[in-house]
Amino acid sequence: MPAPFPDRFLVAEGPFFYDRHPGLAFAGSGLDRAAHRRAGPDMTGARGFLMCNGQVLCTQDGDAAGDAAPRLALFPPDHPLMSEALGARVFLGAGGPRGEPVFAQDIQDMPVLSDAVALRDLRDVMLGLPPLEAELAATARGILGWHRSHGFCAACGAASEIVQSGWQRHCPSCGADHFPRTDPCVIMLVTQGNDTLLGRNPNWPEGMYSCLAGFMEPGETVEAAVRREVYEETAIRTGRVRPVASQPWPFPASLMMGCRAEATSREIMTDPVEIEDALWVSRERLLRIMAGGDSVIRAPRPGAIAGWLMREWLADRLD
Repeated sequence: MPAPFPDRFLVAEGPFFYDRHPGLAFAGSGLDRAAHRRAGPDMTGARGFLMCNGQVLCTQDGDAAGDAAPRLALFPPDHPLMSEALGARVFLGAGGPRGEPVFAQDIQDMPVLSDAVALRDLRDVMLGLPPLEAELAATARGILGWHRSHGFCAACGAASEIVQSGWQRHCPSCGADHFPRTDPCVIMLVTQGNDTLLGRNPNWPEGMYSCLAGFMEPGETVEAAVRREVYEETAIRTGRVRPVASQPWPFPASLMMGCRAEATSREIMTDPVEIEDALWVSRERLLRIMAGGDSVIRAPRPGAIAGWLMREWLADRLD
């Protein structure tokens, strides 16, 4: 029986191990989250960045080729942009260039800025940012979004307070503590022989197809969720399921668990409530799709796990 996760993704750096997946955003940075410091972090030398309505403030630095490469716009805590921000502040860990503490600050309205910095959609810059900065930004987007939507106690309805440097909310009325939540999702590359199964949500842009995906249900294993979702959406039955990689997807708060699944049936019957279209795509056609040469299906978004799974399958690196 093969190992559930390929060892070739495992990287050792000093005493720590972490997973590195080239081409997969938000994964493989080795961020030290320093959870033991959240009760009272020493902010000496700290740097912070701003997020506004889910967007991240970035600079544009010229890279070696002369092209503009996005970077997080990092400021000291006493910078006017940071000190005057009224939103939640979260300590993210020892994520600075020299291990200094990094935090993120939420802001409701961004003031007028210089041309050197701009708010960017994280999905647009997730592969352009250095891996460590991408993980910092993804972490910040997820937890700051949680604070925006969980300002009141779920037990008694009273306003709650931010504690533990942003990693907890406490209700002073009833004493309940609340912690950030992540929604587990499965996303699967379903294959049969030379073909893979792609589907399309009716709300997606024209020409966009992807791997099938769905939320896990309480009491469900990853493998069971894969088989259930594939059958519900396409009536395709699957046998062997193998987890491959995972990706945090803070839009708003998901963890995508990428899997490889082997189909045991072929006939597709789509559920119109779940999916607009599904089809089998050969390796040869998928190669054209990835190169942007297909007349119907567009290439997947770079950095997302769906496209990563497709590329790994084409390169025979998922077996």
